[in-house]
Amino acid sequence: MRNKLICAPYTVWMTLFIIVPMGLVAFFAFTDRSGAFTLHNIAQVGQYSNVFLRSIWLGAIATAVSLLLGYPLAYIIAKANPRQQSVLVMLVMLPMWMNFLLRTYAWMTLLEDNGLLNALFTAIGLPRFHMINTAGAVVLGMVYNYIPYMILPLYSVLTKIDPSVIEAAQDLGADSRKVFLKVVFPMSMPGVISGITMVFVPAVSTFIISKMLGGGGNLLIGDLIDMQFLGSAYNPNLGSAISLVLMVMILICMGIMNQFDDGEEVGGGMLL
Repeated sequence: MRNKLICAPYTVWMTLFIIVPMGLVAFFAFTDRSGAFTLHNIAQVGQYSNVFLRSIWLGAIATAVSLLLGYPLAYIIAKANPRQQSVLVMLVMLPMWMNFLLRTYAWMTLLEDNGLLNALFTAIGLPRFHMINTAGAVVLGMVYNYIPYMILPLYSVLTKIDPSVIEAAQDLGADSRKVFLKVVFPMSMPGVISGITMVFVPAVSTFIISKMLGGGGNLLIGDLIDMQFLGSAYNPNLGSAISLVLMVMILICMGIMNQFDDGEEVGGGMLL
């Protein structure tokens, strides 16, 4: 009884802000403007398949780049002494203390045709590059804004790896490459899965980054949903259908990723 009372506030919160909104999305997705049941909205989602594919592709690229950049940094932080770890973790989190829009506006200033980067290129004798309103700018914005969500789970897992396990692998004749591939990386897989999920989900559904850095030529799912609810093409039923399909796709992707997770243990690596 006591446990139920303790869980009551969370249950109420979850009901009001998770279950009820998702129920409303499902209701609008399967009804027309008069409230009658219809599958027309779901059928219409298919015409935006190119937008879904673009969103998944750019989100996957941003996630891969975040992993390639974030893993070495998380490893370096985990191997630093405790005082240095605190400073480095704070530096990773520092950009997150700034407003999301301000961070994205800063990249607009840097990437513009007459922005700071092109001014620097011109000053050192290089030609100007068109960087704003491109898919590359969108990926860059995703990586910059979401890479802390990759670094922090990896750091959390890497700090829990027992140094004696690595020493044992080295005593058995494993070089640094084998130690990483056969011991460290397998043991850090829960952090990799968590980081991929935490980066991929917001990257696929973002709309501010694509709107500000991608221009009108890089429409993503988030922009499409925003247009249905707030744009000139006002159609909340279609917007709900797109949102519902997006949620299902994300759940499928998370389910696939969880198949690669061996569980919560951080203590297994195989040395062959």
